[in-house]
Amino acid sequence: MKKRTVTKAAALLVSAGMLVSLAACEGQVPQATSSQSSEQSSPDLTTTQEHAIRNKILDVIDAADAAQSADGLSERVTGPQLDIRSSELTIAKATGSMPAKATIPRKITQTVIPVNDGWPRTVFTITTTTDDQQSKRLLVLTQDSARDNYKLWGVARLFQGAKLPKFEVPKLGSEMGTAKDAKLVATPAEAVSEYCDLLNKGDASAYKKKIADDMFRSDLEKLSATVQQGMEANKGTQQQVFTVPKDQIKIMRSAADGGDLVVARIDSTWTRQAGEGRESLPASDEEKALFGNGKATSTMKVTYVNVVALWIPAAGSNQQIVAVGAERQPIKVEAI
Repeated sequence: MKKRTVTKAAALLVSAGMLVSLAACEGQVPQATSSQSSEQSSPDLTTTQEHAIRNKILDVIDAADAAQSADGLSERVTGPQLDIRSSELTIAKATGSMPAKATIPRKITQTVIPVNDGWPRTVFTITTTTDDQQSKRLLVLTQDSARDNYKLWGVARLFQGAKLPKFEVPKLGSEMGTAKDAKLVATPAEAVSEYCDLLNKGDASAYKKKIADDMFRSDLEKLSATVQQGMEANKGTQQQVFTVPKDQIKIMRSAADGGDLVVARIDSTWTRQAGEGRESLPASDEEKALFGNGKATSTMKVTYVNVVALWIPAAGSNQQIVAVGAERQPIKVEAI
């Protein structure tokens, strides 16, 4: 007997919420402080240099967007953002346009320049809102060695009302942190792992009280609940599994607040299995573009790259870890 496909209603439910909605929200960026002593080193990078570097990166991205091709993108894009942008370009080639969320404003509200000697180096830069009033973007720029170009490593859209920590004025610079930074409510590595556990287990996570509620998890929970209704109607199942890849984390310390701002990659897979002899099909234009001419089966697996920005307060502050921004993008769709 020929297999039946998932119902149109169920597919639309998935399509309507495939990407977490972070548009039209503006994080609060405090003014930079000036608390370093004159004995500390000054950063090697100036704001003028950061501006030039960032615009060279955006020029490469704009050229890739115009060509709807990721060829040459790795010259100035790396890490999770290379996977995300490559996926967006694949989708744009199939659909005819880049998604609005892919916009990266050229104007900025603040840049956080490292004072550390040596490499690799990380710069955090916060853009303005987009022309259509989408949220500010937190950009993570990295340079692996003195001979390498700076590249865009990650982008996180800031949440509505998100309060970021205070960093030093660029002339003085801020310290980059490490995954093992102490004197915090959790080390950066622990905080990312705990947030991942919360994504996997929800209210059953042992870290629920340690981490504040946020828009990213709220939207994912709503999406999962909506899709579950459609799945149950067709006796299907779904499962999302989140994992933390090794060494995919960037950290900047706030001398004024005593905490760390962390941007990390969290990978995930979303497996949907149709019931009653049905085929599981791509559930959005993005999934269709990534699936291409693949042959459908009863089970579809979608791989995501998630970028999450976390604020980790100082130890003894009695404050929760707070997610201040995120990005989420499907990068692979396959029938299994």
